[in-house]
Amino acid sequence: MKKIILIALLIVSCNNHNNTHNTFLPAIKENSVSERISNFDYKSELTAFSTNGDSIPVLFEFTKKIKLGSADNANLLFEIDPKLEIPNQGYLIEIFENKIEIKAKDSQGLFYSFISLNQILKNSKSQKKNIPIKHIKDYPALDYRSVHIDVKHHLEKKEYYFDLIDQLASIKINGIIIEFEDKLGYGRSNIAAPEAYSIDFWKELSEYAIKRKIKISPLIQGLGHASFILKHEEFKHLRDIPESDWAFNPLKQETYDIQFDLYKDALGATPYGQYLHVGGDEVRVIDRDGKKGFELNLYWLKKVSEFAEKNKRTPIFWDDMYLKYGEVWNATLDPNISESEANELWKLKAPKLNEYIDEFPENCIYMRWSYFRPWGKGNVKSIDWYKENNIKVMGATAGQTRWILMPQDESNIKSIKSFALISTEKKLDGLLLTLWDDDSPHFELYKRGIHAFAEYTWTGQNTEISEFKSKFNYHFFNNDNDHLNFIDSLDKPVRDWANLFIKKGKHRNSITKSDDYLSSHLIDLPAINDEEWLLSHKEKIEIANNHLKSLEIILNYIRELKSLNLINMYTIEIYEQVAKLAHFSYKLMIEISDYAKGSSSIEALLNNETEFELLRNEFEKVYSKTRVINKSENYILDQDHHRHTANQSINMDWQFIGELKLFEKLNLTYK
Repeated sequence: MKKIILIALLIVSCNNHNNTHNTFLPAIKENSVSERISNFDYKSELTAFSTNGDSIPVLFEFTKKIKLGSADNANLLFEIDPKLEIPNQGYLIEIFENKIEIKAKDSQGLFYSFISLNQILKNSKSQKKNIPIKHIKDYPALDYRSVHIDVKHHLEKKEYYFDLIDQLASIKINGIIIEFEDKLGYGRSNIAAPEAYSIDFWKELSEYAIKRKIKISPLIQGLGHASFILKHEEFKHLRDIPESDWAFNPLKQETYDIQFDLYKDALGATPYGQYLHVGGDEVRVIDRDGKKGFELNLYWLKKVSEFAEKNKRTPIFWDDMYLKYGEVWNATLDPNISESEANELWKLKAPKLNEYIDEFPENCIYMRWSYFRPWGKGNVKSIDWYKENNIKVMGATAGQTRWILMPQDESNIKSIKSFALISTEKKLDGLLLTLWDDDSPHFELYKRGIHAFAEYTWTGQNTEISEFKSKFNYHFFNNDNDHLNFIDSLDKPVRDWANLFIKKGKHRNSITKSDDYLSSHLIDLPAINDEEWLLSHKEKIEIANNHLKSLEIILNYIRELKSLNLINMYTIEIYEQVAKLAHFSYKLMIEISDYAKGSSSIEALLNNETEFELLRNEFEKVYSKTRVINKSENYILDQDHHRHTANQSINMDWQFIGELKLFEKLNLTYK
């Protein structure tokens, strides 16, 4: 009986393994597989010819060895046929016994067909089998599938961006919106950061991307989020409020002179983009010259939308200020509001919602951003309201918001999936995946969320998240080892790590805002044999003990994974640094509690600082393989209105601010 059970389990395991190794990411619409097998495998010599004289697209990995031939010797025929009865970006692949035929609706579809062919060849290698005779029909659920690259607080090394373009193209992402802030080498050089990359560099990247069917568009904040400009002495006279570097005065012509100069440079750096994202979120300007603040928001929006139109770009605008004015914003955040309650609220607030509707720029896309629980009826109602009023709308989800150290909530896949399916159902033109640099986790840690975004925006299908994760592990790491699921196990330890050494009600992102941070923010330290301290810190000690055990298991898994032949091993190395930092902090918390119990010495406690310095050095060494980890010495930090941890130091102190300040307090208390 035991043997039968064991054999059954092995069969299930093998079937699951084979199923994973025969998948696509993103999944394809129709994949009709015959029981018959072709004569092709991943080693086969493929000779390509286009019956229409079409150029072969950029090739990746297994397809790189394809050679161009003639009609006489080709075994891979491809063509673009605009009359093909399939949606834009779609394609057909027919694999016969001795021939492969590809037909695509357009050049994008042709590119994606070869991406899928590459995955077919990869699956052949992993299964050690010939490719079955099959028919594939595929096209995207959403036309525009764009990823946000936010460089406001740091840059990656230049070569990283080119590698990233290849990776995004390989999962059929076709748009990037770069939030430049001061990391573009503007003609107004006093606004550009000293470490900014030149217009020519970003233009070169755009040219590289367009060959891979990715259009890069810029995001340049203007009305609010303007600290990168208004922090400078020479622009203080343009502030909406003299004491704040947050927002421009929208009635000053010089405001537009500056913004339009930055726009022109950004458009020059992204010559193939179709959009100009103007931001416009989270800003209330003061009433002035007989106009209400919201009227001034609209005045600014009309001016910048006119600029975009004259420069042949479609403007995109974050929609929150309009919904806040209409007094329905909170409903878009509430996952518990019912459909009838949402309908009643929009009916009640119709006078405010309609008050300025005729003044909305018609060429502008209103970007409906909802980063958590987009399935809420308030968010869905706002989309319906835009469409009912013939206002252009596009969604924005998130792979990273304000999470410290790494994206959490399982890479936010549930919310990403939900908004992709909503966008498909509502027939929106596209969706943006935002990746905010406020707290600046390493970009490698965004990759699973990006792949989830690619999966659900391309397919528009309700694939189980667990199924997606298995596919991601196989396609991204070239392995489906169960230990790769450690990523989810890191969520809770990292979440609790953020404020481990911080008093209740405070946050590590506000430490630098207090002159008395050692007292106001850092936990109190114990005396020896301090029962009162142990009682008051009981919860933190229990959390530390529990997470230490989890992190030791995770670090063991990572060590085992590093011994395997994985691809994208650097991503594993980054996760390892995250786990090591959290592990160190929890261990330090336990050692403080040991001192409070009288079972450890001051000397042993203080010696942890040496270990921390070694850990930090390794952390920065690993991160700096791809990231520019320090700002230039003469970089000017702004007022940091939203307490972005990555905006609080020139070097990487911000990443370790809780630990650094704790050691400062330990030394002052015990030395």
